[in-house]
Amino acid sequence: MHNFKFQTEYINSLHVDQVEIEKIAATVKTPFYVYSANQLKNHLITLKNTLPDALNYFYSLKANPNLSLVGIIHQQGVGCEVCSLAELETALAAGASPAEIIFVGPGKSEHELSRCVALGIKAVVVESLSELALLNKLAENAGVVQPFAFRINPNFTSEKARLVMSGKPRQFGIDEHLVLETLNHLDQYPHVALEGIHIYLGTRILDAEAVVANTRNILSLAETIQREYGVTLNFVDIGGGLGVPYYPRETELDLDAVATGIEPVIREFRDHFPETKLIMELGRFIVGRSGMFVTRVRYLKASKGKMFAVCDGGSNCHGAAAGLGSVIRKNFPIARLGTAHHAHDVQHYMLTGPLCTPTDLIGDDVPLPQLDEGDLIGIFHSGAYGPTASPVYFLSFGYPSEVLVDGDQLIVIRHADGVEHMLAQQQPQPLAV
Repeated sequence: MHNFKFQTEYINSLHVDQVEIEKIAATVKTPFYVYSANQLKNHLITLKNTLPDALNYFYSLKANPNLSLVGIIHQQGVGCEVCSLAELETALAAGASPAEIIFVGPGKSEHELSRCVALGIKAVVVESLSELALLNKLAENAGVVQPFAFRINPNFTSEKARLVMSGKPRQFGIDEHLVLETLNHLDQYPHVALEGIHIYLGTRILDAEAVVANTRNILSLAETIQREYGVTLNFVDIGGGLGVPYYPRETELDLDAVATGIEPVIREFRDHFPETKLIMELGRFIVGRSGMFVTRVRYLKASKGKMFAVCDGGSNCHGAAAGLGSVIRKNFPIARLGTAHHAHDVQHYMLTGPLCTPTDLIGDDVPLPQLDEGDLIGIFHSGAYGPTASPVYFLSFGYPSEVLVDGDQLIVIRHADGVEHMLAQQQPQPLAV
């Protein structure tokens, strides 16, 4: 069993905000993702009210780039961290100004960098010296000076992260010693201006002490850079990586403990460098709890002592729940949705989708009230890394619908791919060579 509360006032097995799940599923064809606007906004309010006021927040669009959700998040005073041209244009369409956007990623194209230069975004976060040289050239050609930040792969790491991003050989960022060497030769890049540094140690951190240690180490390096190299940093991006619990025996990150631990660390840094802004970038932590994946049981069948519930959406829509790419498979929070029946008759089910592969398992031996064909299944904490990190085109099923509930309003924020759309993308078109 899960030892954390995954159902909330705004999103649970009966309703999302003020709309009953069964009414949503009667209106929107399953499978689909549903998001709670109020859960999203209230979680952001809690985050801001709990952590120190000195922090500025940026949303990592990679977690969920849906335009409507990005718009809601930006309206709460949150900037945008993007990693592709499409994410950049999404941020702009959601209302973010270029000054509220940073562009991260180890393999930016020349076209993407040119667009950043044309817009004059807050910072291009460079991840190699070759990228820095290219950015300088593009800015020179455009007759501008483009702000940039170094993404640093530091000598320290975070062992508490579920996925370590720095402190080891990685494609992300520039090794610390190379950054320090380059600080002495910034005059070689006259068409870019150093605005800050960016360090992202890892993701899915559920330990408050680890967040505090990460923050302390990052700000210590930022202090060294400013004191010993005579550099003024307008911002330090301390990453974030705050986690959302998914699996049994995982516990909620204690946000109050994070606040208590990082407040003196931040205060000491700000006493020495009051003009340097501090950025925390978050994706999963902002949007993860606000979404649920809904799928419907098509068939029930027994096979060699196991009971299978074959659903209309599986790993093609929710690769994370299926454990695709994970070494050890574990279950997300799962519940039968809607009005209870057979409530006292609990049975264990293998929840699968419609795919012709044994990896299409979105729930392994899940205890649920006895199911009937046609019942709705919800996978909670699914607001981050849902369809965008799933093989949605496997067997040509296509992208599922996404809907938003705001109070008593139900809004389609992405239409499912129909067969006509899928085929339209594959019409032959002769090209001149």
